[in-house]
Amino acid sequence: MLRFHTLAVIALTGISAATADPLPTETFKVLTLTLAVEAAQAAIAACKADGFAVTAAVVDRAGNLQVLLAGDGVSVLSRDITRRKAYTAAVRRLTTTELAKAIAAPGAFNPTLYDTQMVAVGGGVPIKLGNQVIGGIGVGGTPSGEKDEACANAGIAKISDRLN
Repeated sequence: MLRFHTLAVIALTGISAATADPLPTETFKVLTLTLAVEAAQAAIAACKADGFAVTAAVVDRAGNLQVLLAGDGVSVLSRDITRRKAYTAAVRRLTTTELAKAIAAPGAFNPTLYDTQMVAVGGGVPIKLGNQVIGGIGVGGTPSGEKDEACANAGIAKISDRLN
């Protein structure tokens, strides 16, 4: 019955597919696998230089996993949390440290309640080309989120000159 009424309304109002507005086009850059691997390797190397064995994950702009590299001797638990840090940074388009601060305010919206893949612990950083987020990198395994984030930033710094 509802279907008939919908068709009747469309017929009476003169709405047609031919007169509908065209779909907007959007173009965006893609983080290549080569750069994703290099960023993850650089993040692991930066932490290793400081004496930490870590896992690094890189995701695309939609949060899909591109690379997951586990350093020598890392905890099995670091694989999942690291991927989730990268995912959170990419889809929320901010660092996981910034997200943790934002949701700490009384009454603040907490997206981690609605998307169980998100985490609000330091170590996730969006990978940007200008203002456009093209991916995210997460690092886990150091004693603090700040140190994880520093290694993630080292990974981004390694590829930043080729993000164009």
